[in-house]
Amino acid sequence: MRPIRIPLFSIILFLLTCQLSLAQAKEPVADKIINFPTSFLNKVQNKYANIEDRLTKQTEKYLMRLAKREKRLKKKMAKVDSAAAEQTFGDVDAQYGKMLAAVRTDSLPLKKGSGAYIPMIDSVKTSLAFLDKNNAMLGQGKEVTDKLKGSVSQVNQLQSRLQQSEQVKAFIQQRKQQIKSSLSKFSSVPKGIMNDFTDFNKEAYYYSAQLKEYKEMLNDPDKMVQKGLSLLNKLPAFTQFIKQNSELASLFRLPDNYGTPQSLAGLQTRSQVQQQIQSQLSGAGPNAQQYLQQNLQAAQSQLNQLKDKVNKLGGSGSGDMDLPDFKPNNQRTKSFWQRLEYGSNIQTAKNNFFPTTTDLGMSVGYKLTDKSVVGVGASYKMGWGKDIKNIVISTQGLGLRSYMDVKLKGSFYASGGFEYNYQPISGDSLSSTSAMNWKDVSSWQQSGLVGISKIISIKSKFFKKTKLQLMWDVLSYQQVPRTQPVKFRVGYNF
Repeated sequence: MRPIRIPLFSIILFLLTCQLSLAQAKEPVADKIINFPTSFLNKVQNKYANIEDRLTKQTEKYLMRLAKREKRLKKKMAKVDSAAAEQTFGDVDAQYGKMLAAVRTDSLPLKKGSGAYIPMIDSVKTSLAFLDKNNAMLGQGKEVTDKLKGSVSQVNQLQSRLQQSEQVKAFIQQRKQQIKSSLSKFSSVPKGIMNDFTDFNKEAYYYSAQLKEYKEMLNDPDKMVQKGLSLLNKLPAFTQFIKQNSELASLFRLPDNYGTPQSLAGLQTRSQVQQQIQSQLSGAGPNAQQYLQQNLQAAQSQLNQLKDKVNKLGGSGSGDMDLPDFKPNNQRTKSFWQRLEYGSNIQTAKNNFFPTTTDLGMSVGYKLTDKSVVGVGASYKMGWGKDIKNIVISTQGLGLRSYMDVKLKGSFYASGGFEYNYQPISGDSLSSTSAMNWKDVSSWQQSGLVGISKIISIKSKFFKKTKLQLMWDVLSYQQVPRTQPVKFRVGYNF
């Protein structure tokens, strides 16, 4: 039997074919890694456009409010000293009108590198620059290319708007200091003027707090943006790109030969520094070492004091180094939807340890301040039957609720509410609108509740907090048939 011989050329051709097949098989994996451009770009553009629009409207609103406060202050100060009022305020409408016009036309002059550093904007902007440079990964479709350009433009516009807002804040602070300096020259300032100046300070503080709120929103990415960035981070090319092109990298750029002996050329060694210190101390006398140590301790103490002051002022990243002279309401800078809290609660009535009815309630509350909430809700009353031997689930009634919670101390709240409860004679009457008499208010029993609530630290995946309520129905004695005066409810907020 003759041996089979395979030409060398055939073997090489076979290996090349296998290599090409493997390369083609790997291409879909790369496509899967970044197979999200449209959703990623849409999320970036929509979120940043929304924040820019809200920031512009809030800036205009606060400028108009502050202009109104200043005109009122000027009018009252003119009654005390007209010359000082004119010198302090000048033409209020002209100055605020100029600032408003610049905000609306986006024409405030910007300084390069101005504005606070926001990590998430840096990450998103760098990722868009990477995708723009490597647009072959996104495909050659015109729609995707346009969305990429639109996203890049939107990020730049938002950064510009944030820098302009910082200039508006500086303008407000300047006006505030100017008014404060002028008022300090009076030996006795009328109470009405001080009250208006306090209102002016509040508006100025809340504008700074509003800017801080938007920056925190920008640092909180939604799931799609977070997923897009995490997928890009799996690419070695992107990690290298972000090290060289991000804003943070430009602030702390390292030399190309970092980590090599050549990068240490010209730098003083530790021994040289120690030798220089010893030579300086030897010429200062025998107590030089002790004197140096005392100075170092004093310097460390001053640094700790400055650190504590910065922390109390909100940190260096807050952008607001002015302590308010009032108790701020943190809810004021939040949107309407952010101030809503949703909840549910359960209340059970028993007869000889057997639950006869259970009220299942749902509510929505609006946070007036950090310590007070008002809300409305509805409830459904479900019956369980007479006893454990005769369990019959039935409909026993409906309810409409209103409530208010005010924080007392710690986790305790004073609670109150007014409710209307409809409880027909039998569950079958609920199936007939004529039997229910919805329009007859007398068919609904009234409840006036006062009591105390406590928030306990029991959380779950769905619930943010658990609330226990002990309430007294002050109108229960007027109801026929009389209902239980004391109500215990367990509530869950989500």
